[in-house]
Amino acid sequence: MAIEGKTEERIAKIRLGMVGGGSGAFIGGVHRMAARLDDRFELVAGALSSTAEKSLASGRELGLDPQRCYGSFEEMAEREAARPDGIEAVSIVTPNHVHYPAAKAFLERGIHVICDKPLTSNLEDAKKLKAVADASRALFVLTHNYTGYPMVRHARELVLSGALGEIRLVQMEYPQDWLAEPIEQTGQKQAAWRTDPKQSGVGGSTGDIGTHAYNLGCFISGLEIEELAADVHTFVDGRQLDDNAHVMLRFKGGAKGLLWCSQVAVGHENGLKVRVYGTKAGLEWVQADPNYLWFTRLGEPKQLITRGGAGAGAAAQRVTRIPSGHPEGYLEAFATIYVEAAAAINAVKSGQPVDPAVTYPTIDDGVKGVAFVEACVTSSKKNGAWVKV
Repeated sequence: MAIEGKTEERIAKIRLGMVGGGSGAFIGGVHRMAARLDDRFELVAGALSSTAEKSLASGRELGLDPQRCYGSFEEMAEREAARPDGIEAVSIVTPNHVHYPAAKAFLERGIHVICDKPLTSNLEDAKKLKAVADASRALFVLTHNYTGYPMVRHARELVLSGALGEIRLVQMEYPQDWLAEPIEQTGQKQAAWRTDPKQSGVGGSTGDIGTHAYNLGCFISGLEIEELAADVHTFVDGRQLDDNAHVMLRFKGGAKGLLWCSQVAVGHENGLKVRVYGTKAGLEWVQADPNYLWFTRLGEPKQLITRGGAGAGAAAQRVTRIPSGHPEGYLEAFATIYVEAAAAINAVKSGQPVDPAVTYPTIDDGVKGVAFVEACVTSSKKNGAWVKV
């Protein structure tokens, strides 16, 4: 995958730390696999759990130096920043409410941050974190990993090229069924924190998966939202946060959008789908079949564009690892965000400008995502009234 540019010179691996992601944490394992896939990072330190004992145990499982397994992110940030061989970047993979204080601690010490989404648990913290990131010499990368798929990059390239004409409609959906029953009441770890407003924030499905659909629709279409009207609902008795939302969107420039996110849609495993329609053409991408993109010009037959195939453009090719016909999926797309982060970090280290082709979700994307969630909740409380975002 030709992202770093010149490959003749050996590039040292970036020393990486991790906050959260200890034993039994799904997303922590995903981040570690993504960071390893293209050999750009080496995990050397962690504050992996909520106690020093658990963090040490998780660190030992990963083969970390026990002296670099910390009991808190505060301790980790302070001690690693003081080491000559300290971490250069940190992955933050905790529940949402920890994102702000943890990211702030590392950004203020000049350590690059790669943070899971949503950016924070509330808009106030999101804005404060943006101010810290803007003032820091370090980079901030948000892992909206679906933007890393080659066919998503190609879809964006088609829009930017004008192939779709003026964009009229953007439809996004992300249905799941894993919370169709109150499994958070059984102690299921992932469900417990994602349905807890103290850890997750005001949004349930809207924050967890709605932000992914929203980010992806905006990424491909290039549009910015102006206002929305939402019907946010909780179907499962006793649940504190929403598990389903229907949202109408009005974009700047006049385009319209629809977004549906649900975690109680029985029969759907991970049904992320985006459709974009313009005056000249339309496109459709489905995450469950990510190596294919449907593109249709007005009045012509549907065209299937394949990852690595003849129709894929430069934006897709630069993040394609293997030949067509060999599927690339979720982990590879996630790893693309890490490769893009590595390219940007290495450019900063060498004092060079970041290649304009390097693309990753930023702190600004994160603020927009949290603003989207809070606007959805506000609109729904006003019986679906239109709310400025």
